[in-house]
Amino acid sequence: MSAERRHRCITCGRLFPSGQGIVIRIGNDVLEFHSSRCFAKFAKSLLERIPYDEIKGYVRRIREEYEELLEQKRKIRAKKII
Repeated sequence: MSAERRHRCITCGRLFPSGQGIVIRIGNDVLEFHSSRCFAKFAKSLLERIPYDEIKGYVRRIREEYEELLEQKRKIRAKKII
């Protein structure tokens, strides 16, 4: 693991090699998370601190996109009676 690029989780502090964990680049920032649990903890803190009025449009649009995808999957899985 010493020859590989190692990341340090910003939530738990653990080191992990490239190809594992979650690494997100946003603008000039690099966010490194050891696991999905660490990312969820960070995301929860972030969303609780951002004023809802600033993100409500994004929240609604993304929720609608996921609801639409779920509806499409439901229709595909539904049995077709002819």
